[in-house]
Amino acid sequence: MKNSLILSIILIFPFAIVNAQVQGFHNSKDSRLDTIFANDTKNVALFFPEPIQQGIAGSDNFVLTYNREKEQTFALLQATPGKESNLLFISNSGSIFSYIVKYSEELQNLNYFIEKSGSIGNVNRVVAKPENVEIETDSPLNTQIKPSLNDRLYFQKFSSYLLNKNIKSGMLRKRNEKVVIKLENIVFHKEHLYFVMEIQNRSAIDYEVNFLKVSVKTRKNEKRKSMQNLVLDPIFKYDMPNKIGVGESARFVYVMPKFSIADDKLVILDLNEKNGERNMKLKIKQRFINNPNFY
Repeated sequence: MKNSLILSIILIFPFAIVNAQVQGFHNSKDSRLDTIFANDTKNVALFFPEPIQQGIAGSDNFVLTYNREKEQTFALLQATPGKESNLLFISNSGSIFSYIVKYSEELQNLNYFIEKSGSIGNVNRVVAKPENVEIETDSPLNTQIKPSLNDRLYFQKFSSYLLNKNIKSGMLRKRNEKVVIKLENIVFHKEHLYFVMEIQNRSAIDYEVNFLKVSVKTRKNEKRKSMQNLVLDPIFKYDMPNKIGVGESARFVYVMPKFSIADDKLVILDLNEKNGERNMKLKIKQRFINNPNFY
């Protein structure tokens, strides 16, 4: 049931699969992708090693179903006759899987169990991206880091510990239309900064997160004062929500590389609402970044 296809454009997404009948089904890390077959009379079940954060089918003749409200570890696939397409998934730890999908009247397998080893990459990495500004190449923020599996497991464990301890220190907040973003704590641990945050929704409408960016801004001393902006991607995100329901709240952690800022700089948490305008920018001053709690 393996079919190889060399893609001109590699689409990134997590999916490693092993047949429920013990037959191996492994995703190679090169441009060749394994194939999943589906039809319109049966559900093909896909079981993941981690909860699904996002899933996309490349064509309308493939219908992918998974719980978008609460992250779970399985999805269902059906297909109608048509051209082959691709199937992409990202787990809540950022693991990426990618597969070719085809319609077939006869199905040899209805259940697939996904292996972590089949991941073709991870989206959780630090990439310092300048926005309309030149960045010095020797800047400690201008780096790119891809954590190992052991690192990710440790980030997950320590992030869970911080949320369970529920330690809040010097909490900062920003509000817009009864939606609040809070920075509960900044913890320095083993060369990393852990940003412990919470989003509360006390409005009458669900809040869907488009993105939450972390950036460092510098004010220049010129006649026209402009802002230099350096966007930082977290190394790891733990329990980052996609949607916060009415009357609900979500606590989560961003893991960042160790850094400090000068007097003329601020760190900005930029929360953006999907299909909405309840956007917020929470400013974090130097003293909070340069004097975190130590564990």
